[in-house]
Amino acid sequence: MSAPLQSSTGRRKTAVARVHLREGNGQITVNGRELDDYFPTASMQNQVTLPMTLTGTRQAYDIAVNASGGGLNGQADAARLGISRALIAVNPELRPVLKPHGVLTRDSRAKERKKAGRPGARKRFQFSKR
Repeated sequence: MSAPLQSSTGRRKTAVARVHLREGNGQITVNGRELDDYFPTASMQNQVTLPMTLTGTRQAYDIAVNASGGGLNGQADAARLGISRALIAVNPELRPVLKPHGVLTRDSRAKERKKAGRPGARKRFQFSKR
């Protein structure tokens, strides 16, 4: 297999996706498996392929994603960010196409930590008047 044209990283919650972009015919593999095999739902598959669909480069590159941590939805979002960053590194003129759709922004939402004296981050124990 040839050396990657461009590599980049995407993150979401605790998931990390390392993306390797190569010239090719649109094949996407995630952790050595096909895209539709790794991400079972169409919405997750569409999430991952969104940057290529928006830029019209779906059949131009082969993409190898190495995803770890988090769950499948977090990994799908991390892969989307990594693919977007790799596409921009290859062709900076794609930035104005991707920017309005929010695929270049890392989603900073993560689980809030549990606080002392409470059952969860915000939940309180049941109040008893008497």
